[in-house]
Amino acid sequence: MEKSDYIFGIRAVTEAIEAGRDIDKILVKKDLQGDLIGPLLQLARENRVLVRRVPGQTIDRITRKNHQGVLAVLSAVTYYRLDHLVPELYEDGRLPFIIVLDGITDVRNFGAIARTAECVGADAIVIPEHGSVSVGGDAVKTSAGALLHLPVCRERSSALAVKFLKENGYKIVAVSEKSAVNYTEVDYTTPVALVMGAEDTGISPEVLKLADCSAAIPMFGKIGSLNVSVAAGVLMYEVVRQRLNANLEVL
Repeated sequence: MEKSDYIFGIRAVTEAIEAGRDIDKILVKKDLQGDLIGPLLQLARENRVLVRRVPGQTIDRITRKNHQGVLAVLSAVTYYRLDHLVPELYEDGRLPFIIVLDGITDVRNFGAIARTAECVGADAIVIPEHGSVSVGGDAVKTSAGALLHLPVCRERSSALAVKFLKENGYKIVAVSEKSAVNYTEVDYTTPVALVMGAEDTGISPEVLKLADCSAAIPMFGKIGSLNVSVAAGVLMYEVVRQRLNANLEVL
């Protein structure tokens, strides 16, 4: 990790939050207590900054300087809030199209998905706070810079994000190889959110229950599954195809 990617020390991290710096997460030594750390943790909660308790050695591996058991990893992008973005999309007269990534942790897959999402004119990518990839310099590089143009919303959980989208008129389409529905049979000409899960565990049961429908890409080979970034690309361009055929605005 480059020195420009993090800030360490209780006072420095506190000032970074107060100044509105874009912070991916704050690492705090597991047994760290006291009068100084309490206000910092409270400030982080108030500003919806993710805090992770980690062994002291984890921070030591990043820097040997006097970090006081606190290190903030800076984000390469500014996170958007879904509850702010959704009404803005409707107000702008757009036909919304959002991708929700449930448990995607591989930075290369994330970057590839973001690159395609930006190319098809998707409105945002949604990731959960926990169990998800961090949007750092590597992710931006892998996305070929797409993440500098595509809004990323980091929400408390995928389930809460999907529930919010559903309540605001989005069709929730869960992409799952277990579905009996061909992805081309789903109508994407309404506000839609595609949900992609991790390659090993798939979409979480909680999120699957919230979906309006599921869709699968037909497989004819012996492997039986696609890389998640490839699968996401197939679905995203089906959304574009249907909207173009219906003479709807794609961008």
